[in-house]
Amino acid sequence: MDLKKYIRSIKDYPKKGILFRDITTLVKDPAAFNYAVESIVNITKKLKFDKISAIESRGFIFASAVSYICKKPLILLRKKNKLPAERHSIDFELEYGQATIEVHKDSIDKKEKILVIDDLIATGGTAEAAGKLIEMSGGTVAGFIFIINLFDLPGEKKLKDKNYFVESLVNFPGH
Repeated sequence: MDLKKYIRSIKDYPKKGILFRDITTLVKDPAAFNYAVESIVNITKKLKFDKISAIESRGFIFASAVSYICKKPLILLRKKNKLPAERHSIDFELEYGQATIEVHKDSIDKKEKILVIDDLIATGGTAEAAGKLIEMSGGTVAGFIFIINLFDLPGEKKLKDKNYFVESLVNFPGH
């Protein structure tokens, strides 16, 4: 199945000059969503990991289904001030601003291997922050799986240069 057909592109969102790749059109199609989740599950067979982490918010959609199928715990990496218990935080740069993600301090045990799932890799700021957050918590990054890689932006290369496993289901230009 060609998942590109199910991903809508929106010009100048969330700001002028950004070509937003919208996965809501993919998840509303049961066959496409199922194919995407099963494709991620097949990629996970290459990896050894203890838990799955998802980056807020679109990563939650895919990671929760994969967590269920793989029978692995799910860790939520959330935006600032969304988690109620003690947490680790990291600030980072986005293509269009700054952000913070957090994880509960009790989500990751020492030396656990954590797989990161998100909808898209662009400049790599969010993914790199997720990796740092996992390592700050005492875990190691088992790898990153994305639905979309914006291949002409530096995110994938940034992660691979750190020797992380990185795989995506589809590739699009970023602009």
